[in-house]
Parts: sequence; structure tokens; C-alpha cells
Amino acid sequence: MAGDEVRVTRDAPLLIVQINRPEVRNAINRAAADALRAAFLDFDADDALRAAVLTGDAAAFCAGADLRDIEGLMPGVLSDHGPLGVSRLTMSKPVIAAVSGYAVAGGLELALWCDLRIADETAVFGCFERRFGVPLVDGGTQRLPRVVGLGRALEMILTGRAVYAQEALAWGLVNEVVPTGQALTRACALGRLIASFPQTCLLNDRQAVYDGLGRDLAEGLMIEARLGQATINSGETAAGAQRFAQGRGRGGALDS
Repeated sequence: MAGDEVRVTRDAPLLIVQINRPEVRNAINRAAADALRAAFLDFDADDALRAAVLTGDAAAFCAGADLRDIEGLMPGVLSDHGPLGVSRLTMSKPVIAAVSGYAVAGGLELALWCDLRIADETAVFGCFERRFGVPLVDGGTQRLPRVVGLGRALEMILTGRAVYAQEALAWGLVNEVVPTGQALTRACALGRLIASFPQTCLLNDRQAVYDGLGRDLAEGLMIEARLGQATINSGETAAGAQRFAQGRGRGGALDS
């Protein structure tokens, strides 16, 4: 439970976090930001949970900051967690965004904070705050270029135009587009798949990707080697090799 603003469903190994402010298209006020932060800190500390899904409702993933509570959100600009509660937190486990409807302004930034983004056909992305002189302060200027490239990121940031689901897929802004109403179902299935894999290897490989961002290749390769060796030392790799030798997981089949 995280209060009325955010609903949390714990279904180990999965956690579902739903922004619940439909009257304002799930825009985030101070209470919702605090609830999001608490929910994800709890997720990261819970060893029984291996993946989380962040979602809204059919009309909107999140419309960004609730400008009616801008004064309440402003202290988060220079905080260690960001105005919307989580955008400067570093999760040690994967988070998947399930997007229907509007994921705009800070809602786009929340989606970018996630590792993966599953959108349904109604999804709309954009830096709509451009119209109101509200800056991107929840990671958008940093994460968007990393996801879609500099040119497309600047197009979104400077023009504030809407990017719809299929264009977002072509740009790599989302990983998959599913039929209307199926984003949460698909994101949960993907989360459970991720949770089914050997976790030391998965989490170390994920960390190597993030830790290597912005570094030169030689430094990145050393990060990869260090984390890879940690995985090998854990015994997980030897156990997996033994399963493979027994005939499991051949030809890309899931190891069951």
C-alpha cells in the first residue's frame, strides 16, 4: 500500500506500481512523488522482488508534474531523487514502463527512467512542458538522447511535438507496441520472464551497461570484465554450464 495517489501491488517476484490520479491524467503532485519514491525504495530493498512495472491507466501513463502543486514539487529540483520522486534514484533491479495514453512532460521522463518501455497503440509521448516554460528536470535532457539519439531528442525537446506509438517504436523510444489495453499485461509478462533468469548474471550485465555509459571503450570493457568475473565467482555460470551440458536451453529455448 502506498496511499491513494499511488497503488502498489506486490505479486512476487513482480511489483506493480500504478500512478492513481486519473482526474489529472496521473500528473504528479508532492504526495504522489513521495509515494513513488517510497514504493521504489521498498522494491529495491526487497530480495523477493526481481522486477517492477510502472504504469498509469488507459487514458494516461503520466502527464508530468501537476502544475497546481508546482511549489510543492520545486524542492525536489536539487534533491537526490528529483521533483517526481524517483528520477534520480538508481535501481539495482529492472523497471518496465507500461504506457497507455499520454506519457508527456515529466511522464516521458518517468518512462525514460525505466529500463524498458512497452506501449499500446494509444500511447503519446512528448515534451509538452515546452509550452509552459517548465524545464526538464527529471532526467529528460540526459536520458532521451541516450535512448533515441541527439537529433531526435533535440527535435522532441525543442519543438514539444507529439510522438505517437508507431513513430516511438521506429525511433527506439519504446521497445514494443501492443494492441490497445495490453501494455500492462505484456509488461508484466516481460517482467516475469526477466525474473526467471539467473539473477546475479542478469543484474551484473545490466549494471555493466549503465556503468559503461559515457566512458571510452577500454574503460567500459574493464567494467564488463570486473562484473563478469564477479558473476563467474558466484558459481552461477558453472551451474548454468552444467544445465546446458545436460541438454537444457539448447537452440535458444528457455531453461525450465
